[in-house]
Amino acid sequence: MTIERYEPGPHFAAAVTAAGQLHISGTVAQTHDAPIEVQTSEVLERLDELMTLAGTDKSRLISVTVYLPHIRDYGAMNRVWDEWVDAANKPARATVEARLAIETLRVEMSAIALLP
Repeated sequence: MTIERYEPGPHFAAAVTAAGQLHISGTVAQTHDAPIEVQTSEVLERLDELMTLAGTDKSRLISVTVYLPHIRDYGAMNRVWDEWVDAANKPARATVEARLAIETLRVEMSAIALLP
């Protein structure tokens, strides 16, 4: 089985392909002090970038986990999500309230997508 690592860093890779799947690590916004809507958009753009890099797209997402440090942001995050997600191919999804590594971050997402 071939394993490919995308953008490996000192502690983990941004994404890994193996066994016909793309696993995307926890992804956060570049603009750490932005509102939840901006951070969510940035995270979703990054997921698109990583999926494109691996040769897949959001129509092939099978699972997404969303981490919010403040569950009160759930509605605002969902409004951005609903504009982005492929309505005909929605993945399974869990949303968890959790403290994130940087205090100003408002959202983090990890994902799994099938490769073509």
